[in-house]
Amino acid sequence: MPEVEIEIGGRVFEVACQDGEQHYLQSAAKMLDDEASVLVAQIGRLPEARMLLMAGLMLADKTAGVQDRLRELESKLQTVTAELQSLKDAPKPEPAKVEVPVIPTEVSETLAELAARAEALAAEVEEKVAS
Repeated sequence: MPEVEIEIGGRVFEVACQDGEQHYLQSAAKMLDDEASVLVAQIGRLPEARMLLMAGLMLADKTAGVQDRLRELESKLQTVTAELQSLKDAPKPEPAKVEVPVIPTEVSETLAELAARAEALAAEVEEKVAS
């Protein structure tokens, strides 16, 4: 079992941990040291037990806030997941019916007739101009 030397609030401690967990221990000690450093800067030198207690309480307070936020986010995630699932499970909407206006046959025939008459008139005018 490896011994790890950590520093908290300017004091050095030797702590044993499981093999491979040294990094986690050093990371946790760094968090505790950050809180202890704030206390030492604000209050000055404290007895070791009091410094560790206060730093631990400050970390616990932060952890409680993070846990509350995590619960809120998990609840929101459940709500959004349920809403997403209900949208996936909902029946597909009916295809929209699009009506395209169609020109009635009579109108097309009438326009063709008018065009033919206009061409005939144009041909007559050309003949008269040419003569």
